[in-house]
Amino acid sequence: MVDAALLERQKLVEQAVPPGGVNKWEALREISTARAAFGLSDRDMAVLQALLSFHPETILGGNSAELVVHPSNRVIAERLGGMPCSTMRRHLGNLVCAGIVARRDSPNGKRYARRVGEEKIAFGFDLTPMLVRYDEFCAAAEAVRAEKERFQRLRETVSLMRRDLAGLASYGADVRPDVAIWPRLDGLAALTARALRRTLSYEDLATIECDLLAGLEEARATLDGQPAEEMITNDAVFEQHYQNSNTNLHDSELRVENAKAADVTPKDDGPFERPDTDAEGPLPFERNRLPNLPLGLVLSVCSEILTYTDGRIRHWHELVRAADTVRSMMGVSPSAWQEAKNAMGPEEAAVVLAAMLQRFGEIKSPGGYLRHLSGKAAAGGFSCGPMIMALMRRDAA
Repeated sequence: MVDAALLERQKLVEQAVPPGGVNKWEALREISTARAAFGLSDRDMAVLQALLSFHPETILGGNSAELVVHPSNRVIAERLGGMPCSTMRRHLGNLVCAGIVARRDSPNGKRYARRVGEEKIAFGFDLTPMLVRYDEFCAAAEAVRAEKERFQRLRETVSLMRRDLAGLASYGADVRPDVAIWPRLDGLAALTARALRRTLSYEDLATIECDLLAGLEEARATLDGQPAEEMITNDAVFEQHYQNSNTNLHDSELRVENAKAADVTPKDDGPFERPDTDAEGPLPFERNRLPNLPLGLVLSVCSEILTYTDGRIRHWHELVRAADTVRSMMGVSPSAWQEAKNAMGPEEAAVVLAAMLQRFGEIKSPGGYLRHLSGKAAAGGFSCGPMIMALMRRDAA
């Protein structure tokens, strides 16, 4: 039966192929990544891989004009580990319907090749559509990868927000037991933790993010109702703690600064990799948003920074100003500090620097470590909340 779709697929066979040819395994990888967009399954991809294995060249097209493979059903089924022929034929039909390969049938329906003089005539499956549509397959695969990255970033954002909310609910129950919102916010964090164990859609995650953001703003507004100096003099002041998870950063800052001066990219010979803060794509965090922690809580945990100020810190911009002051004393270069403010936002970067100051003696390269955290923040995998909560938990232990 001839239909419009069949005629359209036949046109693909008649189009000119790219002169340089296409690596068949690269084409297979791109099609596999975007297979859902073409209505294909992983089993369809297994059959396509088997078909490609019958072509002797790695490059389809190019110097070779032979693009028709002609294995029998039995041979294909054997190469697929004994797949039933009926199943294999169904998957072959899916590949033809999706326009990945085309049938070139002989008069008797058999697949074979023969020579007529100097010309070779082959009947079987034509791989020409894979060459003609290669750019289309690549574009579809890139779209799938971008969507997957977008989903992963949102999931990481939700996970970090959940941890922040759970920590704030626990802290709020201790310092403001007169407020009744803490069990509800703690319950929201617990429900989110259970939801993250399931397979969620992007829309589900976006809804959870909105709920968590509302909860964080409510908690912060409630805790910010206390004057900062009142929280700082509270009997439950927490001492410093910072656990440096990477102590081999002592020469990273020097290498990065020297490389910048020479206008080259440093080669990494250690565990530190400079993050690519110029990568395209939206960041999951709004960098003009204040940290999800109350200022008073930050100052109660990271009180060391108060010794470098003339008076009390009452507003976020005053904390940023204090961080600007101690940054040079800690050996953090201007470029590393600017990179942190760009990736995290000035307020959150100031919180991170205040936390680093608490355990300054344990960090061999403050500038290198700050760059490391900036890279995580730029990729959407960092929040200052868990850092502050870790300081609190260690003191309470």
